[in-house]
Amino acid sequence: MRLDPASFGFSLSRRRTPGLRREEVAQRANISATWYTWLEQGRGGAPSADVLERIARALMLTGAEREHLFLLGLGRPPEILRDNPEGVTPRLQRVLDALPLSPAIVKTATWDVVAWNRAAAAVLTDYATLPVEQRNILNLVFCDPRVRAAQFDWEDMARFVVAAFRADAARAADPAKVAALVDALCRRSAEFRTMWNENDVRNHGSGVKRLLHPDAGPIAFEFSAFAVDGRPDLGMVIYNPATAADSVAVETLLAKSCP
Repeated sequence: MRLDPASFGFSLSRRRTPGLRREEVAQRANISATWYTWLEQGRGGAPSADVLERIARALMLTGAEREHLFLLGLGRPPEILRDNPEGVTPRLQRVLDALPLSPAIVKTATWDVVAWNRAAAAVLTDYATLPVEQRNILNLVFCDPRVRAAQFDWEDMARFVVAAFRADAARAADPAKVAALVDALCRRSAEFRTMWNENDVRNHGSGVKRLLHPDAGPIAFEFSAFAVDGRPDLGMVIYNPATAADSVAVETLLAKSCP
């Protein structure tokens, strides 16, 4: 989309092309026209994140355009601009709710669960019954006996969780929050401390999760992890029942749960 110079108080006279001139973009971004020209030409070294932010605002870039600008200028995405930092959009929640037999959650880079569907509440954990600060997957895996008992092979699952978390933590926008979480878990769980110090890294990707549910017995799921478009701080994980019998087990648990 070409910006209209007149809407910013610039003259429309003697223009050969539509849109803002270089010096007008520079003026709106509060940088020198010479420096802006050098940036366009790839001269003068890498710009700072602050300069790129000012240029993004000056050009009224969309989120995708802003991210592309940072990847070009700094080789990394920008800091996250959170429209809804405490949860997800209604549209994304509807995506979760459209999966009636597939437990699905949305988690942050520090693995706090911020959204889930009825199947996740019935099969995995009823997150709504937990205080917000306790809705962390690592805390549940290492510090909740009920969650631990429901794992088919807790140690193998825990090692995978720690390694996948390490990969996500490296991309987290708040390193201090990651450090505080890791420090707290190391104090509370010797097993976490040992696994964390092994420095394994894995992608969450996809795989098979097996549960020993206290009410339904063994249930197997094929899981897949997805990035949330426009929210690089969030990831979605969907657990699809592996067999028809597993689907029936989920239906039974949903029937027993509150509507």
